[in-house]
Amino acid sequence: MEDELSPLDYLLHRGEAYPATRSAFLNLEILDGLADWGRLRDALDRASRVVIRMRQKVVVPPLPTTPPRWVTDPDFDLDYHLRRVALPAPGTLRQLLDLAEVTLQSPLDTSRALWEAVYVEGLEGGRSALLTKLSHAITDGLGGIALFEQVYDTERDPEPRPMPPVPVPRDVTGEDLLRDSIRNLPQTTLTAGRRFLAGAAAAAVRLATQPGPAVTEALGFAESARRVLVPQPAETSPLLRRRSLVSRTIVLELPLADLRTAAKSVEIPGGGTASVNDAYLAAVCGGLARYHEVLGVPVDAIPLALPVSLRGADDPASGNRFTGITIAAPLGEPDPAERMRLVREQVIARRGEPAMDIIGRLAPALAFLPDEALHEVVDRIPPPDVQASNVPGYAQETFLAGARVERQYALGPLPRVAMMAILVSRAGTCTVAFRYDTASFTAADQLEKYLQAGFDEIVAVGRKATRSVPKKRTGPNAARSGERSS
Repeated sequence: MEDELSPLDYLLHRGEAYPATRSAFLNLEILDGLADWGRLRDALDRASRVVIRMRQKVVVPPLPTTPPRWVTDPDFDLDYHLRRVALPAPGTLRQLLDLAEVTLQSPLDTSRALWEAVYVEGLEGGRSALLTKLSHAITDGLGGIALFEQVYDTERDPEPRPMPPVPVPRDVTGEDLLRDSIRNLPQTTLTAGRRFLAGAAAAAVRLATQPGPAVTEALGFAESARRVLVPQPAETSPLLRRRSLVSRTIVLELPLADLRTAAKSVEIPGGGTASVNDAYLAAVCGGLARYHEVLGVPVDAIPLALPVSLRGADDPASGNRFTGITIAAPLGEPDPAERMRLVREQVIARRGEPAMDIIGRLAPALAFLPDEALHEVVDRIPPPDVQASNVPGYAQETFLAGARVERQYALGPLPRVAMMAILVSRAGTCTVAFRYDTASFTAADQLEKYLQAGFDEIVAVGRKATRSVPKKRTGPNAARSGERSS
């Protein structure tokens, strides 16, 4: 059913109760002026009527006889979810990032719809900002981009849009879900039994008619699962082992064209060139390598986790459709071009594993474990040092209630990792937000300096390649020089 939480969504929802497993993310947008408060409120109201998840809460039955459900909240209050504050003077980006940190660290009220937005006035230069926090149970990063389309305008002063009707609320409790599931148990059991028997029969027929391929596929999946679940591909950094409840965010930006040029200048064995994502990850690796070196603990590699989208073109924006892979981030490789190649090689190999989505397959068993058992399972899984995401944003300029969106930053959760890095490309500009645990990264100034140096190094690769390409000559002397005219 569409209103049932998937096992993965429910796991993410349960994690909201504990600081170490909270998975909410925050979208920070800086506007070129003040938004019209009435229009902004109407935009969020309209979005909550179109994107039904914004008006729904999660209802969990007291016994796991049926999945938890999304239920349209009869007590939904937009003024609880949308708030308005002002930064004290001078209203710097640092102050705004610190406010975003406090907002993201605060737990969501799981008895309500799982989002909140804070409109911020008082930024330098007469600007403002919107912080939008969303539970990961609602959607993943790419789904969030699709959801936010309902809020934006494509011009500063568009024609007013009609207000859709309020979704019909449902006053449903967990006890109601339990009673309904018990009442429907005979039919549910019959349907599940039929599905199981049909699946078993299909497997038996395939095993009887194609025993070789069937056994080979099963053994291949088992071997792939072993590779995916074995200890991480690199030792954790001795500098990054501590964890705390204190985090901080730093940001940088660069033109998307610079990152793309750097990627396209690096040829990959077997054909093709590196991708923007390869260049991004190589830049992060270069920055972290410098940080380790300056603190006297150089390392060859660290475990770096990457989400991989499984979202198809026809999938709805709500819900999570991703899995994760972990690579050995090549911090010890000094050549930035070779670093891109090493990243790409590992990402392609990991993405090709048949058992890549092993977490999705295990989620149904994990989702209904008691809290203590689930926490024990989670604690036994060694966390990577760093997680990095790349979220493509909007190619065109967008507006919020009469103000243009100048910059967008994405602040992600810290699921037991030392750092979460998220790159967002929007209207030709890349922004990267590094949210990190201050117990893991203790030299904040050095970290910011060397992360910037990592990106500068990658950009320099593209500029060097551009300079080394001989310019085409035109005119009467071009033929004599052996060059073709354009």
